[in-house]
Amino acid sequence: MCPTHRWAHAHFYRRGEPPRPAHTTHRHRQVAESFGSDAERYDRARPRYPQALVDRIVAAGPGPDVLDVGCGTGIVARQFAEAGSRVLGVEVDARMADLARRRGIDVEVASFEDWDPADRRFDAVVSGQTWHWVDPLAGPAKAAQALRPRGLLALFWNAAQPSPELTEAFTDVYRRVIPDSIAVRQWAVPAAEGYTALCAQTADRMREVGAFTDPEQWRFDWEQPYTRDEWLDQLPTQGAFTRLPQAELDEVLAGVGTAIDAAGGSFTMHYATVAVAATRTDSA
Repeated sequence: MCPTHRWAHAHFYRRGEPPRPAHTTHRHRQVAESFGSDAERYDRARPRYPQALVDRIVAAGPGPDVLDVGCGTGIVARQFAEAGSRVLGVEVDARMADLARRRGIDVEVASFEDWDPADRRFDAVVSGQTWHWVDPLAGPAKAAQALRPRGLLALFWNAAQPSPELTEAFTDVYRRVIPDSIAVRQWAVPAAEGYTALCAQTADRMREVGAFTDPEQWRFDWEQPYTRDEWLDQLPTQGAFTRLPQAELDEVLAGVGTAIDAAGGSFTMHYATVAVAATRTDSA
């Protein structure tokens, strides 16, 4: 188990909704491209990833060149750069890409499916909280094209689970204010279970491409304390809330804030970072 870290929450998919029985979220481009409306908040409030995960990926790759798919504002890319990697980001939202560049990351604006690697090859292709927006078969095939032999494809998500009391309190707010929202269902099953199922689906698609070793699944558990203000700063960056009318968002924030106040003004979120990873074969 990883030690406690001071990271923000990302229970929702970075650009959408909780795991589904089938990988179909890549079709929901409007939601996927809604996050750049407040890129500064996104970069400030969204989580980093366990250093143990970054270190494991860096150690597994044959060299320092990393491609970050759906790099957003560069949260993942900066962690890998700090670990000594040379990182190129691919990001569909020009607003997010612009902020990543201002943070020192090289970014090319394109969807991953349409991005052209030309003659470039990488030692690792990574994606944090984003791969569900990539076509489930075209994505692994493009990654294999971009990887050097023995390069690593590593895809990962943060899942969060509040206490049972706050799960009920938050869900009551969503049910009252936005009853048709995916937010009402987000903890219908434990968060880590949903993301582990997503990893299993993703592993199946990687196998179908026929260019990788058998995928492995990894998990890192940790906890994060939040004040009321810290959580309310992060909440509007989640996919269920990025496109809400302002009046509804304000009502959600007020209700969630009241629930946190009733819990003493702060709380601890329980997290699991889950990953699926496979190595490109020499013969691919």
